[in-house]
Amino acid sequence: MQNSSFDKSIQVDRNHAVQVDLTAVLVAAGGGNPLVLTIGDAASLPSGPLESSHRSLQAGLRDWVEQQTGRPLGYIEQLYTFADRDRGTDEPGHRVISISYLGLTHEEQPHATTSGSWRSWYEFFPWEDHRYGAPQLIADLIEPALQRWTGIGEFEEKRLRRAAIAFGLQGQPWNEELILQRYELLYEAGLVEEAARRSSPSRAHLVPGRVMQGDNRRILATGIARLRTKIKYRPVVFELMPPAFTLLQLQRAVEALAGVTVHKQNFRRLIEQQDLVEETGQMSSDTGGRPAKLFRFRHAVLDERPLAGTK
Repeated sequence: MQNSSFDKSIQVDRNHAVQVDLTAVLVAAGGGNPLVLTIGDAASLPSGPLESSHRSLQAGLRDWVEQQTGRPLGYIEQLYTFADRDRGTDEPGHRVISISYLGLTHEEQPHATTSGSWRSWYEFFPWEDHRYGAPQLIADLIEPALQRWTGIGEFEEKRLRRAAIAFGLQGQPWNEELILQRYELLYEAGLVEEAARRSSPSRAHLVPGRVMQGDNRRILATGIARLRTKIKYRPVVFELMPPAFTLLQLQRAVEALAGVTVHKQNFRRLIEQQDLVEETGQMSSDTGGRPAKLFRFRHAVLDERPLAGTK
């Protein structure tokens, strides 16, 4: 192993190398949409290789994000480690291990960074936004394409069951947490561009959605799934809120993240029952109607009980 190459990869032999990448899924809520920070014309998430100079994994990630986007990282937590031989890179004999992290910011209107841009994550997963009902894309393209795929080979029944559960078909309920399973199913069926790069199916059958390099869209799906699950039992949604907000703004943020609507009265009753917020004593006039009370997150709830969310 040569020291000059250690910063970017671990040399296994002359023809094979393993590269350890650090990848950030940085999320904000603005303009009624959940936003993710991207680089390279929105084709990639902020990332870079682990180098010998990095004190730790998180320190390395923070360095790369600041270099590539010009912004420091705040709250982050580790997501998952991806190491599939055929998913990280198209370079023969080269393998990428991606260690991913989820980060949250409370900027109400995130601005463009030095070389990064904020994008609605529904640009990458247009089938995930059910706030206005099931997207027509599912009935018009995804369901017929999956039906053709499930009818192939000896695994027909198992594939039909997977498709029904993942996409809420055949009377199955829609589960907003299964975003990674849905993307993986589309990938396995060769219906997304990332899979098409390898199998070259008919482009007419590909599902719309902004394409990303390597395994980045899979990593993004993992981050969204984590957040959608976590907002139900931990008050992480407040990491995305400004210091003061109305209850309607809070509800819209939860709906944007989950991709589904919630019942207004039930939502407010739940927030009040769990004592998640407290009044600031101020009013907001930016409602388009009657002024609304402004609230803030009641941080004491974190010390009072271990579980508190918006489920």
